[in-house]
Amino acid sequence: MKKMISMLANTMVALTPTLAAAQVGKEEGGGGIMVWLFMGFGALIIVFQLFPGLALFAAMLKEIFSHVSEKAPLPATTKTKDKV
Repeated sequence: MKKMISMLANTMVALTPTLAAAQVGKEEGGGGIMVWLFMGFGALIIVFQLFPGLALFAAMLKEIFSHVSEKAPLPATTKTKDKV
């Protein structure tokens, strides 16, 4: 097992410069209209999910920090049957 791991590690170390050199000189594609539409659609989803989240967060903070006067607890009453 150690021999196989060592062989794999040596192969990866030897191939790293070759794999890195393969990326040099490639031109970047500008992306077509479909790429931009897809990215815009993703941005719209994020923005439209942001509004309800912020509203919910604001309501939560309002409830946490609002001063609510609590009513005194009602006294416990015992029900007794009237004897006739």
